[in-house]
Amino acid sequence: MPHAPGVLAPVPHASDVHEPDATVPHASGVHEPDASVPHASAVHEPDAPVPHASAVHEPDAPVPHASAVHEPDASMPHASDANAPGAPISSLASHPPAPTPYEPTAPNSTSPDPSSTPAAPDLAGHPTPGSPPRLAQLPPPPAHFTGRADTHHALYETLAPLSTDPDAHPYPNSRPHPLAVITGMAGVGKSALALHTAHALKDRFSDGQLYVNLHGATPGMTPLTSGQALHALLRDLGVEPRRIPEHPDAATALLRTLLAPTRTLMVLDDAENAAQVRPLLPAGTGCAVIVTSRSPLTALDGARRFPLTPLSGEDSAALLRAVSGRDGLDAAHPLVELTGRLPLALRVVAARLAARRALTPDVLAGQLAATESRLHHLEYDDLSVRRSLAVAHDALAASDRRTDRDAALALRHIGALDLPSYGAPLLARLVGTDERRTESALDRLVDVALLEETAYGRYTPHDLVRDFARELAAPAGRHSSVADTSPPTPTAAANPHGAPTRTEPPPPLGLDLTDTALAWYTARAEHTLTAIVEPGLDQDDRRRPTAAQLPGHVAEVAATDPFSRPEDAFAWGDSELENIVALVTRYRDTPDPRRTAHISTLVRLLFPYVLRSGRVAEMEVLGRVALGAARRLGDAAAEAYALGDLAGLHFLTGRQSEALGLNDQALAIWWRLDAVSWIRRCLNNRGLLLEGLGHYAESGVALRQSLAYSRQLNDPYGEAVTHSHLGNLYEHTDPRAAIEQHRRSLAIGDDIGAVIVQHSAHCNIGYAHLTLGEPAAAVPHFEESLRILGGHGDWHGESQTRLGLVRALRLLGHTATEHAATEGTPTEGTSTHTTRAHTECTELLRRADARADRYMGGLARHQLGLLLREMGRGQEAYDAWRTALDALDGTDEKAVVQELSELLSQRDARRPSRP
Repeated sequence: MPHAPGVLAPVPHASDVHEPDATVPHASGVHEPDASVPHASAVHEPDAPVPHASAVHEPDAPVPHASAVHEPDASMPHASDANAPGAPISSLASHPPAPTPYEPTAPNSTSPDPSSTPAAPDLAGHPTPGSPPRLAQLPPPPAHFTGRADTHHALYETLAPLSTDPDAHPYPNSRPHPLAVITGMAGVGKSALALHTAHALKDRFSDGQLYVNLHGATPGMTPLTSGQALHALLRDLGVEPRRIPEHPDAATALLRTLLAPTRTLMVLDDAENAAQVRPLLPAGTGCAVIVTSRSPLTALDGARRFPLTPLSGEDSAALLRAVSGRDGLDAAHPLVELTGRLPLALRVVAARLAARRALTPDVLAGQLAATESRLHHLEYDDLSVRRSLAVAHDALAASDRRTDRDAALALRHIGALDLPSYGAPLLARLVGTDERRTESALDRLVDVALLEETAYGRYTPHDLVRDFARELAAPAGRHSSVADTSPPTPTAAANPHGAPTRTEPPPPLGLDLTDTALAWYTARAEHTLTAIVEPGLDQDDRRRPTAAQLPGHVAEVAATDPFSRPEDAFAWGDSELENIVALVTRYRDTPDPRRTAHISTLVRLLFPYVLRSGRVAEMEVLGRVALGAARRLGDAAAEAYALGDLAGLHFLTGRQSEALGLNDQALAIWWRLDAVSWIRRCLNNRGLLLEGLGHYAESGVALRQSLAYSRQLNDPYGEAVTHSHLGNLYEHTDPRAAIEQHRRSLAIGDDIGAVIVQHSAHCNIGYAHLTLGEPAAAVPHFEESLRILGGHGDWHGESQTRLGLVRALRLLGHTATEHAATEGTPTEGTSTHTTRAHTECTELLRRADARADRYMGGLARHQLGLLLREMGRGQEAYDAWRTALDALDGTDEKAVVQELSELLSQRDARRPSRP
């Protein structure tokens, strides 16, 4: 049954604070006592035999006060931010000078005989039988604490005094009052780490340990005010309630006065914000404070922060085994990832396994995986991932602040669209607000640990937060308080005890967010196209609408700002490509023609970016989806685009035979549609592919036809590209003639300012010099090609240029080594050229692997093996060649494959035979 935030649950908090559980042992993510422990930090159960609870004082309990909240009884006035009616108004100035309620002691001192020591006066000046006992309010340490060893060590070192000698400065090498803030999402184990570390530090703080649960994110409870917390702390320190100052500043000053001469450790658990914590901080140099909060509390100066993330796979499995008692659970078990490695979720799963021995881990994993939302299965007894997450969302939704309500609404939209990551521009378009306001909302979600900012301006929810957001966005919704951007409307009178009130269920989101997102992405894709493709027929043809393009696209483009630089367009594509692939894949078979048309147009406009970026895996997915969409729509031009784009993918990955077949299919459609510029382009690509396959005569025919169409169309860009391809063709028979063709291409590129043409021409001239056996002449052209390209982006051209540079440098290094050997000149280590070639090759491999480009990775590893052999690292060379051969299997790179096979055979032949 969903948790209603306006109703106080029997056990109000299930994430990061202390929770009673009589039957199931607890885990490192959530601190929980067993039934025998006399102190519970979260809430005192009326029926339990426990006499004292540090968070809420029950009227029937024999203990007159509690460390977190003092509930007034008939005989005692209540002080929080203001004195209760009838209480005397006092201030710190009205108190006579008095010693502290208890005196700090050295750890090994001998206590004086009470009969021979005068009683210490209290704050009112009255003698007392003796100082109150040293306070030790920490809840029990968490059992089964797992992982976090490095963080625990760093936290301990931050807070531990370097000397226990009370006469020595306790922190000679650190700030005088250490303050540590442990942050993280709900259920990540903040309180468990705080208590685990606090117990380890107890002996370092000889005057006691104070613990306050501030209830910043406790389901069903209102956070304490700083005044309430101050009142509770002062009473625990022995101050009579009537002597507690009314003014908060005076109460804070009194607290600091009492703690100044002591060595006291304070744990402020589950803080809501910095304002709640700041008045509670001691100023004494012997005191230390641990604060836990979902918020980073960046407004607290001087704090060292310890942000927690979910456990590692190994630690998650260890926690499951320890709490459930089930051996055999390892990091590879599905339960580890299905719980998001979140300690609270792991605790719930382990509790269910411990309670039902017949329930196997595999069956439970199947239940979690089979449902749309895992949250239903992540509830057990008083533990609930959903309730822990709902606290933050519901507080935002019911807030009077617009930014908070915007944040709650943004989370619903995140759940409705369900993408891998989010940025402010897309969400602003979905929600209908400006980007600055959306950024504030997203930052607020980060502040309450419902989102993580994984990179600047990019936000990602944890998997379980994602499930929670999906529930918020579902048509039926959750029965919890969710507000839109208008103030919430309570369904009942405000709770007199200050608990959150219920609000009406949220309104539906309205517009189809998927279509809105697709339209926005399509508009941004067109801006990307115009930023990275030079003006001319190539850009104009790609932008020309096909029959299926929706009429609203032009208006959507006009409503979004263009990119000012190609680098910005590439950066946008890099950040959004994962989202686009997710949307396109999700709706690849949609029966909705409007959505299909969005997808078709989006891929057509985006593909030049994907191709130039060398995103091989994404090209495969997008190209095939676009082809299917075009055929379902009956859009011939869109089909030809998709066929040509898939041909480009196959060319980029060394599958030239398949590329030729796809290109010829596209060419046939363009012939039928009489699209002359596209006919020219396909003929040009046909010539390039035929040359690569060794069909030189046919290649020349296609290229000359393409050149004639370029001149007919007055298309200098197309003419320059064809001259470049003619140069590649001539290189097989007359490399000098090839260089002339490339220089003609370069001259046109210089004239029209076409960066891609210029850098390609220099690259191709470099390869012609390699064919002529002139590596020294080749190197400057490869270097100039990379300089010209800069940030314009052309993975095929860049990778081929880097590969050529590696080859040229390797040949120069080999020549230098041979010359030294011939002349009898001693050589010291590897030549400069070989060392640089190795560096360049390593960089090329890094870039190829980042794009999952196995083809270029194979070509680079071929060269790497040759370099390693030159450097005397034979086994590494063999391994590189073996990997290269596997990567190039199935490609049309026949010459390299044959050479690799020979190199491996030679290596195998030199190995001694096994007996």
